Amino acid sequence: MGRTKVGIINVTGYTGVELARLLYQHPQVELTSVTGRSAAGQRLGEVFPHLASVDLIIEAELGEVDLVFSAMPHRESANEVIPLLSRGIKVVDISADFRLKDATEYQQWYDFTHPAPQLLKQAVYGLTELYRSRVASAQLVANPGCYPTGAILALAPVVKEGLIEPDITIDSKSGVSGAGRTVTLQTHYSEANEDATAYALEGHRHLPEIIQELKQLNPRLLPSVTFVPHLIPMTRGILTTCYAPLVSGKVAAGEEGEAELRQLYLDFYRDEPFVKVVESPPHTKHTWGNNLCLIYPKIDHRTGKLIVISCLDNLIKGAGGQAIQNMNLMLNLPETSGLEALAIYP
Repeated sequence: MGRTKVGIINVTGYTGVELARLLYQHPQVELTSVTGRSAAGQRLGEVFPHLASVDLIIEAELGEVDLVFSAMPHRESANEVIPLLSRGIKVVDISADFRLKDATEYQQWYDFTHPAPQLLKQAVYGLTELYRSRVASAQLVANPGCYPTGAILALAPVVKEGLIEPDITIDSKSGVSGAGRTVTLQTHYSEANEDATAYALEGHRHLPEIIQELKQLNPRLLPSVTFVPHLIPMTRGILTTCYAPLVSGKVAAGEEGEAELRQLYLDFYRDEPFVKVVESPPHTKHTWGNNLCLIYPKIDHRTGKLIVISCLDNLIKGAGGQAIQNMNLMLNLPETSGLEALAIYP
């Protein structure tokens, strides 16, 4: 039996090209078609020399495939995905176009009217650790955003158990690749190098996604989330620090409370291949190039607050690697297939 044929819409962005790299090495699928309007007709290895071994021509239109990754920008991706679904093709959408369940939020956060709101109920939010069984049976998976992946995984155990108050602060720091491949003044080398800045203080587009999923974990919590992202001068990686007051009396004091908290996280993620609860604060370099999310929970006993740190590679666990993790489940393949690579160091 031949390998499953997969394709990538918009291979020329950072996530698209990472998908191509990872899929080329996947033992059970075959990357047979990639599109990119600006580079149509060129060999993939001409546009991206590090992919010279991948013998594919970038096309204007997608060829015959069984599963598609859409790496189009938000607003444009839905228009590509809708016809594929009508043809019975499985889709992992990397954009935000099917992540939110409330269609009215697309106007507020993404400035467009959703073209197919009926599909929002059908789409499965692709954070595998929370929705594994639903992903496995889905035709359409909405791949999570990079910031929400780190934040939700960091908070999921305590939110589900009702250990924290609703007032949650999420501080995230991202490498420049998170802004995409399009050249802008903000990501120009001379502007971004040796500089760090907060942005989207009025509300980042990933905020409603984070709130939506925290509510799903515990509908009684009604989270009030302050989310502040920062751009820092590195290429890839996200370090997230989450803060929330602990509910009085729910966690023991002192070292006993620390042990309880750590055990909660270990139990919650016990069988997860790509989430590791670590013994010291993680570094973004520890996840550079792999599909891991590292989590370190801690209690500030002076203030009675929970502190949870997570880190991941925004282009792998935060995008392309998570998408392949979802694909593996959708195709009834081992979840870790093609994603076993260790981090690159230094």
